[in-house]
Amino acid sequence: LERLLSQEVLVQDSKPGLFIYRQVQDHHVQTGVVCCCHVDDYRNNTIKKHERTRPDKEDDRTRHTVTLKANAGPVFLTYRDSTVIDGLVDQDVNHRPLFHFNAPDGVTHTVWPVSDTKAYVAAFGSIASAYVADGHHRAASAARAGTELRQQGACHSDECDWFLTVLFPASQLQILAYNRTVTDLNGHSKTAFIEALSELGNLSKTNDPHPTHRGKICILLEDQWFELNLDTQAIDSQDPISGLDVALLQDRILKPLLGIEDPRTDKRIKFVGGHDASKTMERQIQDQEAAVAFNLYPTSIEQLLAVSDADLMMPPKSTWFEPKLKSGLLVHSLEDPSDE
Repeated sequence: LERLLSQEVLVQDSKPGLFIYRQVQDHHVQTGVVCCCHVDDYRNNTIKKHERTRPDKEDDRTRHTVTLKANAGPVFLTYRDSTVIDGLVDQDVNHRPLFHFNAPDGVTHTVWPVSDTKAYVAAFGSIASAYVADGHHRAASAARAGTELRQQGACHSDECDWFLTVLFPASQLQILAYNRTVTDLNGHSKTAFIEALSELGNLSKTNDPHPTHRGKICILLEDQWFELNLDTQAIDSQDPISGLDVALLQDRILKPLLGIEDPRTDKRIKFVGGHDASKTMERQIQDQEAAVAFNLYPTSIEQLLAVSDADLMMPPKSTWFEPKLKSGLLVHSLEDPSDE
């Protein structure tokens, strides 16, 4: 960070500002507002969560932020769409961008400065809640880092109470499935495992490993894909967790058949996300790193919001967001600008 500052790769702005950040991946476009959110909004659940954090990852992120005295990567937040905010964004993206580039992974990144920051602050004042889409560990560590810096006497401004975020309207987000592979069949033969799956719903062979609707799971055993349509009639419609495909997989297959009691800690399970997840799982099966693979239908943004609104926690690895936010494009310093 010191090198990037000294070489003026990163340049400190002379006054506070907001930015618009657009990402384009293939035909998907999402445009968000880059700003700082207050740690109190995270603590009092104005910024809602849907995932538990792991202490080791949270500790590591906190050390990183305390050492840098900066947020180098933003937290990915979402909110229910607002026509007022959409209108403000449309005005600002019609100007010359601050920068625009195509990254090696094929994602195009464009950033514009905001012309009227007060209008955005006023518009977001009518938004009741924001939601952590991706970056639970970053958010939790940001709240901790400010407190630790104050305790060390290393924070002399209000910047420690704020952390870097990008707020995207919910309708623009793209959630991909977060799939699972398991190293063994828990003592079942392939034939016995297939028979057990057949008792859970309609099971048939398929050449397409991608589920087309909720409650449908595609399963790879050796070199053959199967599709399993689970019986979902008994799902409690009032419970936003039980109807998630990741929960159906855990409750009906992973725990009772494969003995995966806690997917957070069991070493026999791996999580595979992204556009190439099916190919990755096929390679794991071919290389005998896994005995079975499960390709899931993605969690929807509506399901995520419902779980968060109910103050519940999703099963681990329920969502995979793409494209990912780039770290270092915009950095929030926790130090007083007059001290730098």
